[in-house]
Amino acid sequence: MSQLRAAILAALFMFAQTPPSLAQDVTLQSLDGAIELSGTLLGFDGEFYRLDTRYGELTVDGSGVNCTGPGCPNLLNYVADLTVSGSSTIGNVLMPALIEAFALREGYAAERVMPDDSHFIYTLKERGTGASVARFRFRVSNTDEGFADLLADEADIVMSLREVRPAETRLASEAGMGDLRAANRSRVLALDALIPVVSPANPVTRISLRDLSLVLAGKLTNWSQLGGPDAPIGLHLLAAGNGLTQAIEDKLMRPARLTFSGDVTRHDNNAALDRAVGADPFGLGIASYSEIDSARALQLSGTCGFTLRGTRRNIKTEDYPLTLPMFLYLPARRLPRMGRDFLAFTRSPAAQIVIRRAGFVDQAPEEVPIDMQGDRLANAIAVAAGDAGLDGLKRMTETLAPMQRLTTSFRFEPGSISLDAQSRSNVQQLARSLEAGAFDARRVLFVGFSDGQGPADGNLAIAHRRAESVRDAVLEAAEAANLRQTDIGTDAFGEALPMACDDSVWGRQVNRRVEVWVR
Repeated sequence: MSQLRAAILAALFMFAQTPPSLAQDVTLQSLDGAIELSGTLLGFDGEFYRLDTRYGELTVDGSGVNCTGPGCPNLLNYVADLTVSGSSTIGNVLMPALIEAFALREGYAAERVMPDDSHFIYTLKERGTGASVARFRFRVSNTDEGFADLLADEADIVMSLREVRPAETRLASEAGMGDLRAANRSRVLALDALIPVVSPANPVTRISLRDLSLVLAGKLTNWSQLGGPDAPIGLHLLAAGNGLTQAIEDKLMRPARLTFSGDVTRHDNNAALDRAVGADPFGLGIASYSEIDSARALQLSGTCGFTLRGTRRNIKTEDYPLTLPMFLYLPARRLPRMGRDFLAFTRSPAAQIVIRRAGFVDQAPEEVPIDMQGDRLANAIAVAAGDAGLDGLKRMTETLAPMQRLTTSFRFEPGSISLDAQSRSNVQQLARSLEAGAFDARRVLFVGFSDGQGPADGNLAIAHRRAESVRDAVLEAAEAANLRQTDIGTDAFGEALPMACDDSVWGRQVNRRVEVWVR
């Protein structure tokens, strides 16, 4: 039996329990004519057919079959076709910039048409002949709509400002799209952040996350409760279905068991929110880091005196607690080669430059010398207690002083030892750097830190285990790296270098982390 026949029979066996399909638009026949497979053509990526058959959804290598029927693609003039749906924050600015940069690098002309306000199409064409080679169809709305399109099999890629939710994960699995929470089903395209903003005329300069959540819930309604003037707080948010608004729910409201106040002015986009807050002397809003112009950002504060600013570096290291990864989610099926090449491009150094120029935070690792981390060291000195605390601080300083911190950090899901979605993407990013030889002949140290809850010895042991688990995950992902060229180790300093106050859930979450230091 030929390899093709064996592959098809194996696929038929795997999907034998799937309900039959009534429509049959194409027939695939092996080159020797020994086996036929009929069904509805769901897609063709230039190499493989994807069919809905009476045996379920099957993928068949196009090099070993002939296709007959009205649904068969034109093999001579094949044009890759991908549909991208979801967040307008990602779709209106960042993705077009990346598509155009990708086309330029590959030598294609990129033509854009916009049928209406929520749809646009990029067609990539060969410069010499004008022949089309790919179409990227965009529907820009919000994250909810993006996942709905994916589940309806009307999108190949979802642009999301939040992690996939359990109900969406379950529905995707039931639809045969795989586990959307798996490492290879999503990638972080860039980073943004939720920034509390006020008018430049407002005297308030900082706010705690607890107070911010109470304002959003309508529990605090006057600026005098925040150290400001005796005036009502005018609350500004984006529309309820917007991914930024949903991220506020996930990061601020749900952990505090609060819901949004009904007395809120809603805006269709970030630019409108920024203008409205900038013009309202008693307004407060939550804006995207990438689109703050008229309004002024507030610092985040804690009862222990620590403050955190939403700067580019703090967002990149995820030291800022309201960092917002910008995701692309993919179903468990092959994309056309042009789509796969574009996704690979989004992780390249050239793409990171495009991301920065578009106003977002890129993921290219940067090295930060210890003399540029004064705020962090001041925090460490402030909390060092007793001889043990001072000894730990001294050992940390001696170990890290000759090294530089990478902006790549790793954090964990609440109440879990599992890495969060951003950190899972960071594993792949750091693994690719190791494979590319970026750290050859250098020392790479995975350093674990903890919160200050519980005994110091126990916290130190937990921090060690986390550092080792992150190191192991990165080394496992770096399959092609020559690890003999790099000195890789782990260390831990427990609660010695806090980023935030330990008196809140979010503060403890920020403090539990693994950093990467290099020399």
